[in-house]
Amino acid sequence: MIGNDWDTLLQSEYEKPYFKKMTSFLTEEYKKKTIYPKQSEIFKAFRLTPYQDVKVVILGQDPYHGVGQAEGLSFSVPDGIRKPPSLINIFKELKDDLGIDPPASGSLVSWGKEGVLLLNSILTVEKDMAASHSKIGWEEFTDQVIQLVNKKTTPVVFILWGSFARSKKKYITNPIHYVIESAHPSPLSAFNGFFGSKPFSKTNAFFRSKGLSEINWKIDEKKDDN
Repeated sequence: MIGNDWDTLLQSEYEKPYFKKMTSFLTEEYKKKTIYPKQSEIFKAFRLTPYQDVKVVILGQDPYHGVGQAEGLSFSVPDGIRKPPSLINIFKELKDDLGIDPPASGSLVSWGKEGVLLLNSILTVEKDMAASHSKIGWEEFTDQVIQLVNKKTTPVVFILWGSFARSKKKYITNPIHYVIESAHPSPLSAFNGFFGSKPFSKTNAFFRSKGLSEINWKIDEKKDDN
């Protein structure tokens, strides 16, 4: 389904009744309605970042529901699409934190290639209807994903922005991992603790302390493959 080591780890989820029911539901929804992202991009985050390569998890809620915005990665939009407000604020914090100028593109594909799993808790959404797929089974699936990453024997940084993401902290029990949490980058909350939280430098300081390679947070705009 995904095409890498995630499939072996998630095989038991694929076979559960809730997942089969959800798959059937989505097949019909894609036929009848406008659903985001494209079917081929539902699992893009997993394809970009195989389990063995996961070093960071940035957890979002559900995909953008505007035309052309969702590309299967939390907070990311494809090249050429106007950056949503939360993403603009993420890039502002990146500039303040590490001095990296905001890129022209809002696509975070290069972060995925660096080992940053850009995971939404809900992986599909109906056009113009936020959280419309919040009860179809995705949370059960992605909660299992978080628990699988928690089992990794190499340190992972979990970046939890906002109350929804922070509610998943209960699944992160392995003491070798590092949790960074703050307010959400949305304009409604960014000034309540997101700005100045320095998640990018904190992540790299943690990896340095463990003798591990840092994340290159600079967006590579020269290449974007799926």
